[in-house]
Amino acid sequence: MSLLTWAWQTGLALVVLPQSVFPMPFFNSSDLSALLEKYMEDDDDDGVTKQRGRRAISSSDMQAILDLHNKLRAQVYPPSSNMEYMVWDTELERSAEEWAETCLWEHGPAGLLPQIGQNLGVHWGRSVPAPTSHVQAWYDEVKDYSFPYPQECNPHCPFTCTGPVCTHYTQLVWATSSRIGCAINVCYDMNVWGQIWAKAVYLVCNYSPKGNWWGHAPYKHGSPCSACPPSYGGGCRNNLCYKESTHTHTHTHTHTTHTHTLDSEHTCSGHTAAPRNRVLRVLLRGPTLVAWYECPAGCLESTARVVGTVYYEMQSSICRAGIHYGVIDNEGGWMDVTRQGRKEFFIKSNKNGVQSIGKYQSANAFTVSRVMVKVITCETTVAMLCPYQKPARHCPRIYCPQNCLQGNAQSSRVIGTRTYSDKSSICRSAVHAGVMKNEQGGYVDVMPTNNRKLYIGSYQNGISSESLQNPPGGKAFRVFAVI
Repeated sequence: MSLLTWAWQTGLALVVLPQSVFPMPFFNSSDLSALLEKYMEDDDDDGVTKQRGRRAISSSDMQAILDLHNKLRAQVYPPSSNMEYMVWDTELERSAEEWAETCLWEHGPAGLLPQIGQNLGVHWGRSVPAPTSHVQAWYDEVKDYSFPYPQECNPHCPFTCTGPVCTHYTQLVWATSSRIGCAINVCYDMNVWGQIWAKAVYLVCNYSPKGNWWGHAPYKHGSPCSACPPSYGGGCRNNLCYKESTHTHTHTHTHTTHTHTLDSEHTCSGHTAAPRNRVLRVLLRGPTLVAWYECPAGCLESTARVVGTVYYEMQSSICRAGIHYGVIDNEGGWMDVTRQGRKEFFIKSNKNGVQSIGKYQSANAFTVSRVMVKVITCETTVAMLCPYQKPARHCPRIYCPQNCLQGNAQSSRVIGTRTYSDKSSICRSAVHAGVMKNEQGGYVDVMPTNNRKLYIGSYQNGISSESLQNPPGGKAFRVFAVI
């Protein structure tokens, strides 16, 4: 029996492909049969076993994985002053399930990876370790990791892993990664680093917000709960920042996830496979999830269901909901999709040629709205564009022209790396950050952030950015591509 694990390096990351093999004790073959029984169904028609799961993960495995994460996060050394209590996120579970069903021993999907953290594990053979064995193996990389103390982080913390990889561990204990969703799938003839495993049990865990940012420590060192975010209201539980209203197990948090599966391939049905490259980047905006989405023409002819009015049940067709609400017509087009959390019921109505149905059962919901795009020049800065009246709120989605590198660099400054001073050109910063190609231009999302005491200059993608220390006033921003 072999057990392998692999971690996703998020942020400005280097992907490390460890090929460690962890020996596990052997059990009898009935244990494997029991596990296979739990994660697959039999097709009675042809006797062929298929890998369609009854659900992403069993309740017992889900709770065990969650509990072990919180236990391990609570015991880090040196102790953490801002480690957050982790909750289960059903949307992250769904995204993990979609990837687990591909049976690919690699990270994915590509469109989601910039937005989440991801740990993978797989095992096969007669030995059937619990899924928590993978979690423990991820954490055990701590033996090769040296926590960077503040005096080492000037301005960035060093990467202090003495073993082949430590990034399973750092993602697991990343203080702000407070949500997790995992899935288990039985894969047949799975290719694991060139070896074909006949019946591999594949574990995928997705984390949000993502961790493993280069140049940062996974958590702050200090007395437990002494530096918790204000949103926790001073709550502390077993050395973890905790809200009394927090629920574990199957709770779907209002701030959850960076992806969803609705209309993921720009169809009218709303029930497709894992997101592809055409899925637009999904951003976490304050308390809601917003995705910029393109719908095809002809959705009135579709039979895909729409549940609700104004607030639409999460399994509804996004595009037909857009027609129903009047955001788009049968010619298709762009719209914003905003996650609204759980609603107690959904009302039926007939609008714009689409009959929605009612549902008197609580479920997660979304709303649709028109896309507002602002066309700017190469010289436009965030200081000119965003009033910063609400720091957590995004600026308008913008469109940058082509060939901004040809302009005057003095009037289109770029200050910083990854996080930029608001005196910077938005479009040239987007090119510098690699979220937009100079010769193509394109759509960019801007997220205002708090001011930085120090902006670090660098040369990236044909642009030299400036360094700036202790700038007077002002704010900062980050840019995100709309893929």
